[in-house]
Amino acid sequence: MCNTSETTFCLQFLGTCAADFSKRLQTDYKNCFDKDARRSSAMLINESVLVDCGVHTPESLRILGIPSGQITDVIVTHLHGDHFQAAHIAAIARECSSPLRLWIHRDASVEAMENVRLMPMAPLETYCMADGTKLTGLPANHAPEAFPQHLLLEKDGKKIFYGCDGAWFLHPTYRFLRGAKLDLAVFDCTVGDYEGDLRFAEHNSIPMIRLMLPSLRTVKIINDQTAIYLSHLAPSLHKPHHETEEIVRAFGAHVAYDGLCVTV
Repeated sequence: MCNTSETTFCLQFLGTCAADFSKRLQTDYKNCFDKDARRSSAMLINESVLVDCGVHTPESLRILGIPSGQITDVIVTHLHGDHFQAAHIAAIARECSSPLRLWIHRDASVEAMENVRLMPMAPLETYCMADGTKLTGLPANHAPEAFPQHLLLEKDGKKIFYGCDGAWFLHPTYRFLRGAKLDLAVFDCTVGDYEGDLRFAEHNSIPMIRLMLPSLRTVKIINDQTAIYLSHLAPSLHKPHHETEEIVRAFGAHVAYDGLCVTV
């Protein structure tokens, strides 16, 4: 668990995988986390806000001992099944004492759910959440039919970017973030440390991130104090966690893993 009393954001990675889940999750690691048996990508903020709710999110919450009833908000980055499971969101809502707020791209169509309040997000519009956090959905370079968006969260002068499932930066997102000086950034890193992968128009590889970070520093989206984490890794495209961590540490980044807790 994170200590939320002295920090603005406590971030817990519930899952850090792309869609090629390990079969070991069905047996060996059903009740624990493992750095190389990653679950569907999701994050828990301040033990009450979910970013994405995919295939394994309820299991991750159970492992952490987080009751579903304390979730107040779910922010959806896009509608692919490893990030969005309506049945899981509905189950969480049934445990909540007040309506669960579901933040989602305004053009995404979802069926009504009991005790769920839909919060449509227009691209590049900033919204104020109940705890004072400012939330902005940013255009993402990913399958358009899934209504993708990256996220910017701001509170008490701290700024966090969450960008899983999407390659590079689209121009409106670049323009919005220029000069932001992020405190923490989570980037998609579906593809491993090699060149020539066919997914370059919707997912990052390690070489793409290695090239991108200096440019982000040039336009002051990040700086030398920004904490950089890579998530949404496809195990079939990456080396084992400890080897990947060593590779990306060389250019100032870290590899997120299931259960990791960081504070800002």
